[in-house]
Amino acid sequence: MITDFENDISASLRVLHAGGLILYPTDTIWGIGCDATNEAAVKDVFALKQREESKSLVVLLADVRDLLRYVAHPPPDIADIIRGFDRPTTVIYDGALGLAPSVVNQDGSVAIRIVQEPFCRHLVKRFRKPVVSTSANVSGQPSPATFADIDPAVRSGVNYVVQYRQQDTAPAQPSRIVKVLAGGAMRVIRE
Repeated sequence: MITDFENDISASLRVLHAGGLILYPTDTIWGIGCDATNEAAVKDVFALKQREESKSLVVLLADVRDLLRYVAHPPPDIADIIRGFDRPTTVIYDGALGLAPSVVNQDGSVAIRIVQEPFCRHLVKRFRKPVVSTSANVSGQPSPATFADIDPAVRSGVNYVVQYRQQDTAPAQPSRIVKVLAGGAMRVIRE
């Protein structure tokens, strides 16, 4: 299993560095991923999903401190806030920096999740850049709860399909999405 895990990480890194797309297990559901700083790769994600570019994408980071590179003014207590989450939670931040324009919402905000799941964490840490994570489905179709639920068109539309965790049968759920407001209050966008 360790060898398979490492082979998947290495193959995924090659594809990400080349500007390609990967299909990979995240801390929530299976996702389509690419280099979140590469505009051409991000546009390829939108094309594969047949999704309007006005809809934003989630970005994965491996460590809270990485927020300082991609968010203009993260809340000073964000590390404590994130530590308090009891499940994978995507946070919407104002003032996106250094990301592909198509990743950033029209209002300048960006949705970022700090991942703990081993595969994603290793992948993002070793890539040393943020990775896009969007559900592995064509826009308008249900998010796949397991690898077996992923549309063959999505599987064949990426440059690499990760083998790790394909056999998982427990249905996965998308992340909770919140916006941290001034004063530390949170507004839940998606439970």
